[in-house]
Amino acid sequence: MSAVCIIPARMASSRFPGKPLIGLLGLPLVLHVWHRCRLARGLDRVVVATCDREIHDAVVAAGGEAVMTGDHHPGCVDRTVEAVAKLGIAPAADDLVLMVQGDEVLVTPAMIEQMLAAYAEAPAPVVNLASPIHSAADHDDHNCVKVCAAPDGRALFFSRSPIPSRSRVKDFPPVYQQTGVIGFSRAFLDTFGQLPRTPLERIEQIDMLRTLEHGYAIRIVVADRETIGVDTPADRDRAEQVLRADPITARYLELGR
Repeated sequence: MSAVCIIPARMASSRFPGKPLIGLLGLPLVLHVWHRCRLARGLDRVVVATCDREIHDAVVAAGGEAVMTGDHHPGCVDRTVEAVAKLGIAPAADDLVLMVQGDEVLVTPAMIEQMLAAYAEAPAPVVNLASPIHSAADHDDHNCVKVCAAPDGRALFFSRSPIPSRSRVKDFPPVYQQTGVIGFSRAFLDTFGQLPRTPLERIEQIDMLRTLEHGYAIRIVVADRETIGVDTPADRDRAEQVLRADPITARYLELGR
């Protein structure tokens, strides 16, 4: 099985414009993500996909690979579809395209390797990493996408609302957030690019609902640690504190010294 990693990123975020190039510990956000992905074992290629020349040039200047895409995409998966096509990547139908959103700054090599292992063990159209939520504030946060799954790991629903409800339980229930670490079989990625957008996808602004609404299964892989997708300046500050204490950060920041 081959596996290519695509990191979609754009400057025009509605919630935090310009965030891919904001600094954390002196390094742009998107380069933290790129470094952390390339430390994972099992990836054949790591490419940043962007519609912004500033991001492209920053990645190339750091020694990475980047591809320019259009600026019309409604979601990051659509940008990934275009990037794979422009790169001329034509692996076997069951090979893996792993999308890691450019704001998933706390993704770890172990998480990526966990995703690769889960897909190799039981290939599925889509595998999506989820991470635990430990606070009611995060559970209520509209920017944090929650996911509920069946006991066998099939995703049931994604929402920006707090699911499952905490109203009928005494203690804080096990709840999980969707991360922007999503693996696609090469064949299904092509299919996704042809699927029309769906009502729930538009309401929630979550592109994986398009997959569920069209009847395709998503397998949830649960990480053992919390992640932070940087959607606001407060997320940036919170993530920087975690990065400073994370031994993985030292592995790639030392490379440039």
